[in-house]
Amino acid sequence: MVKIKYLLIGGLIAVIGIVAVFIFSPREEKKVKKPFYLLSEWVSKSSEENAFTMLQKMKNIGTLFDEECVLKVPSQSLSGSYKREEITTYAGSARSYFSQLHLKFYDFSILFLEKEVAKVSLTSRLTGRSTAGEQMDETRELECVLKKIEKKWLFSAIDVVEVLKK
Repeated sequence: MVKIKYLLIGGLIAVIGIVAVFIFSPREEKKVKKPFYLLSEWVSKSSEENAFTMLQKMKNIGTLFDEECVLKVPSQSLSGSYKREEITTYAGSARSYFSQLHLKFYDFSILFLEKEVAKVSLTSRLTGRSTAGEQMDETRELECVLKKIEKKWLFSAIDVVEVLKK
């Protein structure tokens, strides 16, 4: 009788442990979303941002991309394959035209193509004010491919989807 009691208690502890691992460990979908939240944070700019903060954000943006990333933008001259360093440079250059900038991502749809490759369809919204005082508010549909490299999900392709206008 005592053995059965100890076996039941041991089994219950094992089940609780397994459930706790599934509840408290981050799901892969959450890990795939992390680069988007970091990109949003590091692209965003306030009017009080100093030079040190700007340089740190530019450096950080580069860490979110694979060594080579394919960018497809309809009706823009930006389409092509870019190295991580080029992306950092272009992001810094683009941010310099704005006194305020905010990037947000919505409506994530994640599909795992392979164990370490994810395709993410989502909506992005970029708002801000240029250094000349002009307001900007752009919403785009994106399809991104992220690859898991050394336990980190990195952007390897970004495709801006053409949406039909009325």
